[in-house]
Amino acid sequence: MLRQKQQMQMLRAVNQLNKLKVFEKEIGWIKNDKIREFAKLAVEGLPDYFFTVAASSTGKYHPEYALGNGGLTRHTKALLHIAKDLSTLEMFSKKYSDDDIDLIFTGGMCHDGIKHGTEYSKYTVVDHPVQAANYIRELNKKVGLLTEEQEEKLYGIIISHMGQWNTDRYKNEIMPKPKKSIESFVHLCDYLASRKYLLFDFGADYYNPEDYEN
Repeated sequence: MLRQKQQMQMLRAVNQLNKLKVFEKEIGWIKNDKIREFAKLAVEGLPDYFFTVAASSTGKYHPEYALGNGGLTRHTKALLHIAKDLSTLEMFSKKYSDDDIDLIFTGGMCHDGIKHGTEYSKYTVVDHPVQAANYIRELNKKVGLLTEEQEEKLYGIIISHMGQWNTDRYKNEIMPKPKKSIESFVHLCDYLASRKYLLFDFGADYYNPEDYEN
């Protein structure tokens, strides 16, 4: 009974949560108007649980800040800040266009957006990158804000973000590994944001779901 009550309280909080405000700063980094609008729609359409669950359902694979209430969102924000900083380095800034960087930010926001499936599952769904990438593709079919090239890049970023961890429990490959530089870049940022020994100082921007209720 207590567990059920806690779940209901969580759902009520999420139903009142302003999803766009959660990523207001990061969405503001996107320069291309159409990509920025697409990112807004993508974030608004993410499952409610995304904004409250931990980054690791078992607690084994992510640092302390990414666990507990809102942990998955904090992991996502850490990835985005890492991506923003790395993208200013000469080795990357000369390689990627402004639109590429915008797609990196958008893909970073959505890479784990369906981590527990379209219908909430207690544990991480192994093919969640596939589900998130398909979500992005279906969304663009409806709104048509991204060019075909932009959609393909974004799809590739998301579906390959797990890198070498791309198999199911039977060791069957169910997702592609990164092939393009932009895909490897996001995988690297995700990897760094998941290391237990790398702590992220959010300062005043530390995310708590209750701070974003409407």
